[in-house]
Amino acid sequence: MPSVAFYISGHGFGHASRQIEIINALAGRMSSSSAGPPAPRLATSTRSRSVPVAPAAVIVRTSAPRWLFDRTMRTPFLWFERECDTGMVQVDSLRLDEEATVQRAAAFYSTFADRVAHDAAFLTAQQVQLVVTDAPPLACAAAARAGIPSIVIANFTWDWIYEAYADRFNADAPFVLPEIRDAYRRATRAWRLPMHGGFEAIDTVDDIPFVARHGRADLNREDVLAALDVPRDRPLALSSFSQYGVDGFDVSSLDCLDEWTVVTVGSDRPATLPKGVAFVPESHIYDHGLGYEDLVAACDVVVTKPGYGIISECIANDTAMLYTSRGHFREYDVLVRDMPRYLRCAFIEQASLLAGRWLDKLDRILVSPPPPERPRTDGADVAAGMITAAID
Repeated sequence: MPSVAFYISGHGFGHASRQIEIINALAGRMSSSSAGPPAPRLATSTRSRSVPVAPAAVIVRTSAPRWLFDRTMRTPFLWFERECDTGMVQVDSLRLDEEATVQRAAAFYSTFADRVAHDAAFLTAQQVQLVVTDAPPLACAAAARAGIPSIVIANFTWDWIYEAYADRFNADAPFVLPEIRDAYRRATRAWRLPMHGGFEAIDTVDDIPFVARHGRADLNREDVLAALDVPRDRPLALSSFSQYGVDGFDVSSLDCLDEWTVVTVGSDRPATLPKGVAFVPESHIYDHGLGYEDLVAACDVVVTKPGYGIISECIANDTAMLYTSRGHFREYDVLVRDMPRYLRCAFIEQASLLAGRWLDKLDRILVSPPPPERPRTDGADVAAGMITAAID
């Protein structure tokens, strides 16, 4: 089967989770159309930059955590851990470090030519026929140098995000934004997701539906909650703040615990839990054949900061969202502008969030009317079909 290389940003989980959905949909199409024997399992980790490896149908190049792919990919893949872009430096889920973001990007793009040459050689050695990127510009430049088409599948481009810090970049690293834009200009085309920004540097842009993770259709809410030992007698609010967490937040301060059950997910169970808080070990979800999206679908409200991944999951699973601000991140304004069209949502100030004053907001959103639009959330299958056509 043809080799497709996926370059995936390590910034947060959203980029990885939506590309995994696309890869799984693509694998389903490739396996159903293949007349030959199934491909050997190639879920192999390597950091080698010089030893060629036998070509695989799916190659993943990312600095996102490996466990997320191992837990949720439903097809063999070849894994190469590599920093493909620098994203944003997060202090926690709600705060970012602008100065560190600029400095990290400056260090990365000061060696960009060498990175492009190295990755072009890598793509050639792997006999890659198509590159998909979400949305490291390195992938576009390396693919062009290797003579391979590249597709950007994302809801933003990094030049658009970094333009919000143009003064800092112009003062400390004026080469970064031009380097990123030039790389994106080498993309063959972009398949743009809803709630988007950027893409001016790419000549051909097509819009596709939301890529979202859907809860299992064969399980109802009660099945999921029973498997995860979550009480089902009260409304459920899922506290969801990704890998970065929230510094200074104490769940015991919540004012809603007499009327709501607040669900938290993590790797280590706290020594003590207030009554009204249910802890779900992350491994427990996957050990039961579930995904995080199944827990999203089983809860009434997700309390979070807005990001594409969690928004798309709330839309796909008809779960309301209580959201707070997330620092100076350009995508935020676009997401907040568009969210009310697609899901029940309400804003909570960070001060109220951190102080635990959730009850009034949760009660109000629980009885809010449905959103005015029901958008398509089959973007993974749409993208997989377009990829299949491209490699055919």
